[in-house]
Amino acid sequence: MSEEPATGPQKSPPAPRAGPREVWKKGGRLLSVLLAVNVLLLACTLISGGAFNKVAVYDTDVFALLTTMMLLAMLWILFYVFRTVRCPDAVPYRDAHAGPIWLRGGLVLFGICTLIMDVFKTGYYSSFFECQSAIKILHPLIQAVFVIIQTYFLWVSAKDCIHIHLDLTRCGLMFTLATNLAIWMAAVVDESVHQAHSSTSSASNTSHTRLASDPERADSHVGGDCSCDTAVCQIFQQGYFYLYPFNIEYSLFASTMLYVMWKNVGRLLAFSTHGHSHTPSRLGLFRETFIAGPVLGLMLFIVGLAVFIIYEVQVSGEEGSTQQALVMYYSFNIVCLGLMTLVSLSGSIIYRFDRRAMDHHKNPTRTLDVALLMGAALGQYAISYYSIVAVVAGTPRDLLGALNLAYALLMIAQHIFQNVFIIESLHRGPPGADSHDTPPKEPCHGLTFANLDALHTLPSCPPTPRLAGSSPAGPPEAVAIISAPKGHWRSRCLKDISLFLLLCNIILWIMPAFGARPHFSNTVEVDFYGYSLWAAIVNICLPFGIFYRMHAVSSLLEVYVLS
Repeated sequence: MSEEPATGPQKSPPAPRAGPREVWKKGGRLLSVLLAVNVLLLACTLISGGAFNKVAVYDTDVFALLTTMMLLAMLWILFYVFRTVRCPDAVPYRDAHAGPIWLRGGLVLFGICTLIMDVFKTGYYSSFFECQSAIKILHPLIQAVFVIIQTYFLWVSAKDCIHIHLDLTRCGLMFTLATNLAIWMAAVVDESVHQAHSSTSSASNTSHTRLASDPERADSHVGGDCSCDTAVCQIFQQGYFYLYPFNIEYSLFASTMLYVMWKNVGRLLAFSTHGHSHTPSRLGLFRETFIAGPVLGLMLFIVGLAVFIIYEVQVSGEEGSTQQALVMYYSFNIVCLGLMTLVSLSGSIIYRFDRRAMDHHKNPTRTLDVALLMGAALGQYAISYYSIVAVVAGTPRDLLGALNLAYALLMIAQHIFQNVFIIESLHRGPPGADSHDTPPKEPCHGLTFANLDALHTLPSCPPTPRLAGSSPAGPPEAVAIISAPKGHWRSRCLKDISLFLLLCNIILWIMPAFGARPHFSNTVEVDFYGYSLWAAIVNICLPFGIFYRMHAVSSLLEVYVLS
């Protein structure tokens, strides 16, 4: 008995069932994770072991390992680009949420800065080539090629849901991810030891620690001819140290994109999309704000830059100037963090009046964003709680201690309320999408019923995409086109909040990323815990706090688009 033709909009066909090639999906993921964990542990062992003089691990050993890892990762990337994706039906689906344009744009920006850093490192090592191992010059050159190839790979393939060479692709992605994390760890440890060496150089001419990739200390064991005495050599040396924050962020950006690609290997989607359908129109709506948020955020950004420059100049001066610099630094951060806390809380309150449905669909990108926000915030939580204990239980109780206590408490509150605001924003549906479970209690403004075929005949109108619930092969049904009223006060407020928080997070990233260390200039924690323990706490936790700020910037860009 034949079925009657459907009279309403037809539902999109369900996703096809997984075939035999997906039977061992969890096993393939487990294999790739085990590979990445073992490679990363080996790299971490060499990098951390090379940070101490008593361990017989030298910079050439670390350089050789990192160079080998980058070469193997490049070989797999080239195989993927020129062989895997060119097979028939290799990429039947593309994840619209993976690799948004601002994330890829940030990757390119940090990649360019990393290339400049590699040029400075090559110039620095070439200044005394006679007493250096060839691997020291080869390493930055290989890293430059690796950055170029990987950036191109992630730009064109970040959205791929690959369906052939599944286990090889998973292992390749995880190995490349482990390579980026190893590079990140080497840069973080290098910068941390460099900061510690700079802060203690006035008290001692010799350092008790060295990093495997820190030439300033490693070269002292080679011979007297390796001293960096020329002006050009010193420019190269200081230049690539100042560019380390960009290299660190590049490795983390690439790692997040590689993880999403790994989650999308073999993934089946009900329908294929090639990007955010709302992104082009929303990116051009920067004018749909109240302007107050961007203006206030820009003012704090400029003031923060001035405070950071003055702090860096005064903290290396006399004791009195250091005290003044710390008071100014803490005061600015207290004001900035207080405003960010209030603004984030107001954004969460605005969402109480938002009738958009919560998006509970599977989204690996959003899941990773939430996990990184929550996980990276733990680093700053740890530093803040250690500071609170030191200030409350320690002595003396002065103005600087009170400012330090307020700074630590506001840092915790700001992270909490900002995370709540961002996570709730990422789980909101697109603008104008009301809940499908409960009918609206008031008239839906901007609701229009149109015949799609009739709409296509209008010469001045672009082709209108069909909704997900309509069938492309079905009859010309009347469909509802729901659009949120432009300029709605809630949408404008959320855009202002997003831009304000974005600019504040940028300046709070710049300060610690480029060398501001009030944790050591203020001796409260150092006297309470001792230098060794406090230095270990800060050097382990602070990189996660720095990464949190930049990842929050990326998430707030998406919140702005979704508002």
